Amino acid sequence: MKEPPIPDMFDKVEGESSFLGDLASKIPGFDGYMERSRRREADQLLRSTIASRLEETRLQLSSVQQELSRDIVRAMDYAEALGRADTKLMGFIGKIKDAPEGYAGFFDAVKVNEDDLARVYAFDESMLAYADQIDADVNALEKAVLEDDDIDERIRTLDNTLREANSAFNSRQEVLSGIA
Repeated sequence: MKEPPIPDMFDKVEGESSFLGDLASKIPGFDGYMERSRRREADQLLRSTIASRLEETRLQLSSVQQELSRDIVRAMDYAEALGRADTKLMGFIGKIKDAPEGYAGFFDAVKVNEDDLARVYAFDESMLAYADQIDADVNALEKAVLEDDDIDERIRTLDNTLREANSAFNSRQEVLSGIA
């Protein structure tokens, strides 16, 4: 079953921190610090959510591999390609989980402003589209396996999406480099 769209994580974090508003208005510079902190929390929450969705998709891919293994000939025909796709998916999940936050803390020498953090957050939010597409590709592959139809094409489509998603996420470092 398809999950509902994720609400904007920054708005969620922003709405939960109103009690600090009075404090922020009394300390010069504190409001900007809190804004960066909220963006950091939103970034972490968003990446965690994307990684969780992709881990569920990876479990589904594993069940597709198990379904194929019921027929030794089909299993051998597709084992290598599915193994590569699984490795790419696992790597993509790891990148999302372990990615730097694009955030400089209160005492760090390099400060990151809210606009830069918004760019990093928007980039991470765009990864949702990849997570949705990967899920759709795995669903299409599962259907192809069950119907024994066009499995090669579905694996190629999934592999291409995973390659593109990994490449796009690699460019996240460029976004962060532009901030520093």
